[in-house]
Amino acid sequence: MRLTRVHVDLPLQSGAELTLPEAPAAHLTRVLRLQAGDACVLFNGDGFDYPAKLVAVGKREVRAAVGAAFAVDRESPLHTGLLQGIARGEKMDLILQKATELGIGEVRPLWSQRSEVKLDEARARKRHAHWCGVVTSACEQSGRARVPAVAAPASLAAVLAALPAGGLRLLLDPEGTVSLRSLDIEPSAAVWLAVGPEGGWSPTDRTQLMDAGFQGLRLGPRVLRTETAGLAALAALQARLGDLG
Repeated sequence: MRLTRVHVDLPLQSGAELTLPEAPAAHLTRVLRLQAGDACVLFNGDGFDYPAKLVAVGKREVRAAVGAAFAVDRESPLHTGLLQGIARGEKMDLILQKATELGIGEVRPLWSQRSEVKLDEARARKRHAHWCGVVTSACEQSGRARVPAVAAPASLAAVLAALPAGGLRLLLDPEGTVSLRSLDIEPSAAVWLAVGPEGGWSPTDRTQLMDAGFQGLRLGPRVLRTETAGLAALAALQARLGDLG
């Protein structure tokens, strides 16, 4: 039987006993109804899973004994990053969840000229925290022991300025002239995928992206929505160069 995996934002050490944070404690004991003596698996993003056993379940505190760590190798050999135009509500959650399952390395949400979602500073902080939670939950489900980084939302210009040098840069574009089959990709190179918001990329956005070294990638004859395009490209890249075989 597969044990429940939960993420804890704490250092984990084999042989230690710790008090679980409120959210994972509530999930294990109130949702899943685990009791003292029941087993689970803890991880904190360091690349290891830690078998654990609940040793005390109370109204105010849930404690777990941490077992021997073992390495988890479920990360793709292909490093991929997603520059994602912020989509509305559940669409953004879907993108983050499925990209995590498909092995994305990091996500950088962005506003562009035609973005339909506008967030003030307070709402942006709340959405960022929520997105990090979505990615963490996807790691719990998919078995990943390293949590992809989700950057705070920023403008397209700011995201492009902060990108590390090098790597293959692909702008998903129904009118692009490059196809996945025609690309000459070094397996060790990082791949950055840029996906526009619901309103698409504006001419100004395209100019910024092209100036930053992005090539227009056409996935096929159909126009894909923002919540489909990046996931389709990521799956295709993982099948060609990653670990989807």
